[in-house]
Amino acid sequence: MREQLRTSRRKFIQRAAATGVGALAGFGILGCNGTKTANRAIKIGFVSPRTGGLAAFGEGTDFVLSRMRARISSGISVRGATRPVQIIERDTQSDPNRAAEVTASLIQSDKVDLMLSASTADTVNPVSDQCEINGVPCITTDCPWQAYYFGRGGKPDGGFEWTYHFFWGLEDLIAVYCNMWSSIPTNKIVGALWPNDAEGNAFSDPHLGFPPALQAKGFKLADTGRFQPTSNDFSAQISAFKNAGAEIVTGVLPPSAFAIFWSQAAQQNFRPKAVTVAKSLLFPAAVEAIGERAKGLTTEVWWSPKHPFKSGLTGESAAEFCAAYEAATGKQWTQPIGFRHALLETALDVLARAANADSPAAIRDAIRATNYNSIVGRVAWDGNPVRNVCRTPLVGGQWAAGEKFKSTLLVVNNDTDRAIPADRKLVSL
Repeated sequence: MREQLRTSRRKFIQRAAATGVGALAGFGILGCNGTKTANRAIKIGFVSPRTGGLAAFGEGTDFVLSRMRARISSGISVRGATRPVQIIERDTQSDPNRAAEVTASLIQSDKVDLMLSASTADTVNPVSDQCEINGVPCITTDCPWQAYYFGRGGKPDGGFEWTYHFFWGLEDLIAVYCNMWSSIPTNKIVGALWPNDAEGNAFSDPHLGFPPALQAKGFKLADTGRFQPTSNDFSAQISAFKNAGAEIVTGVLPPSAFAIFWSQAAQQNFRPKAVTVAKSLLFPAAVEAIGERAKGLTTEVWWSPKHPFKSGLTGESAAEFCAAYEAATGKQWTQPIGFRHALLETALDVLARAANADSPAAIRDAIRATNYNSIVGRVAWDGNPVRNVCRTPLVGGQWAAGEKFKSTLLVVNNDTDRAIPADRKLVSL
């Protein structure tokens, strides 16, 4: 009887080996109880828009991912052991519902260990919500922190367990915008273009957004209320701005929506002295699509070749990384490529420090303990402003005619961070 048992056991092990099933601990992806074992690949999910209205945010994703995959092709060191790493990317198609769907699939089907996401609240919020519900560690970026945090129901004295974010906030944006506007003579009347979406509602919040801050700084607001993000007629807003005598326009719009507004403003002979709009004026392609009238438009600058930061992973400076991107792609650098690189290098730093890279709780704890110098600056979740958010620097920029490329984004106000050099002062439109 004992001999039969030994024979049966040998046959089972042989069959398991033949079919690639890890019957013995340390030799397979799953142990006998279904738990993860040390030689399996650590899986990172990466969710961002590659197509649709937000596709400009993902323009440099292929470059960043290809370089990162090449760098980790031999694995990474985790607590003295070399572990393979797999990055699984999904396109949201610029749709919040799809962002949630592909995230759920990465969690349930691909069994990712760490989720990453970038590019506006329409992307990072549904991704983060899925991770919070399912207990999956998640790091996000490229969205003002208030839209990310309060847009998901976060409380000032509370927070989230599994989801963490690094980016600047509305307080930084307001300071940058007001510093730029105050550097030129205007009547301080500001026309507002804030749509009815997560970012528009955050910007227009009567307590935490632009309205109280602008009033405190002596600016007067002309605001016609929220409108649909897909609007293609801004006649009412333009008429209200003209009637109010607005010499400044601000807002947060997709590139296509702003292009429509700016064209209609010209048709209706509305000529403000400063136009500073978030999201729509970040990218060279979007600015060049507007044509000659794009010169002099202003926006926030999250990151540029002038930023004095180096990657803790590669040692590259911001300037070196931008040069490598332009040489490889023939395209002009864009701000999101720095934050995508920072997102991935921060993730690798987290995994390398995790007490157990197979434990969601250990990865979460490693995120909380992060103190890392990335290509966009220091990343550390130290409770300021809230425990799930790390703020990054922000300065002001203006589009001008370029030399190597048609347009160039110049830093024109660095009052918020003198370590980032300015190219020149702001010029009125």
